[in-house]
Amino acid sequence: MTKQNKIRLGVLGCANIAKRSMVPAILQLPELFELKYIASRRMEKAEDFAREFGLTPVEGYDNLIASDDIDALYIPLPTGLHKEYVNKALKAGKHVYVEKAVAMNHNDALEMVGNARANDAAMMEGFMFQYHSQHDVVRNLLAKDTIGDVRHFSATFCFPPLPEGNFRYSPTIGGGVLTDAAGYPLRATHFMMGDAMKVKAATLKFDPQIGSHVYGSAFLSDEKGLGASIAFGFDNFYQCYYEILGQKGRITATRAYTPKPDFKPSVIVETPQGTETIVAEADNHCVKAMEEFYHIICSADGRKKHYSDILLQSSSLDQIYNLSTSTNE
Repeated sequence: MTKQNKIRLGVLGCANIAKRSMVPAILQLPELFELKYIASRRMEKAEDFAREFGLTPVEGYDNLIASDDIDALYIPLPTGLHKEYVNKALKAGKHVYVEKAVAMNHNDALEMVGNARANDAAMMEGFMFQYHSQHDVVRNLLAKDTIGDVRHFSATFCFPPLPEGNFRYSPTIGGGVLTDAAGYPLRATHFMMGDAMKVKAATLKFDPQIGSHVYGSAFLSDEKGLGASIAFGFDNFYQCYYEILGQKGRITATRAYTPKPDFKPSVIVETPQGTETIVAEADNHCVKAMEEFYHIICSADGRKKHYSDILLQSSSLDQIYNLSTSTNE
């Protein structure tokens, strides 16, 4: 596949994130993607979505997967449906961009990555925040030794209770905080501090009325003694940041995971000389994530890091679950 080819793309599912963020982002890249189809289990729902974005509706996920008229799929289905449909798509030779979490567990992620490799397919997990330019600001500050050697990393993503019956609570389709909010600070830890960070301790709170985990925390470290703490929750005061504590200062990315395309996030730098607030440029990380997806479709070598990231993320989530001290109070 050469750089000049447009990728024919379909969307598997009418999720809110597809409608609100990802489909509008894809449509900003007409030189890279030809967005053609939207599939739903119900034709009426697919037709409503298709009408809004000028797409062709398809009834049934399997029908779109089997189509010879697409090269790749964007899959925003709930995590509990990924094992079936991501594997079907990969076995059909389709490249896959799948929303987080990729899998319910590490073994399922291993199967998916194995199918991606076996069928020469790109596979990418939807942590779009990594592509926002605010993180370049942070990396540049670290490279300039602004806060000295890093001593600790912390990251938090929490929000207030969701409406009753929200799909994120449903264990039958892979709901719960571990496959949702927990992924962001965990991914941020590996993204900023490296793949050597391993989960050493964790806790999860299970709500028996809801039937899923609703908040938790974890501690990670590497072989050099660097530590990281993460917190995540569906039943918390809203928080969306990461913080890097250094030998001689601190850097805080204040809206690390969910800045809208027109929002300018702040990076706060604290040192003995005072506090400086750097306002980063507004950026559309969804557009940039799709540019990366195009890149790894066109370059087999570029896929390897994404395979590794998926496996590291799923393994770390498993470790949080296995090490947690869950309570039912």
